[in-house]
Amino acid sequence: MAKKDAASKKFETALEELEKVVERLESGELSLEDSLAAFEEGVRLVKYCNQKLTEVEKKIELLVKDKEGKLQLRALADVAEEDGEEDS
Repeated sequence: MAKKDAASKKFETALEELEKVVERLESGELSLEDSLAAFEEGVRLVKYCNQKLTEVEKKIELLVKDKEGKLQLRALADVAEEDGEEDS
């Protein structure tokens, strides 16, 4: 469990850093060079956060009941595909 907490903390830390970068950029008090550096840092943080979210999304599994009422572990993507097919 500690490993998951560490990964989660890194994401939360990156998100907090991103929020601070946005605040600095929105303040309008940075020089052009500092604004560019802050923007580049923000882009790096966004990419990191998106990567972590994608990794987590791939790992998520849902516990669902099949037609016979039995519980099964299913990948989130598989459930989403089936839901899309049922809507058609």
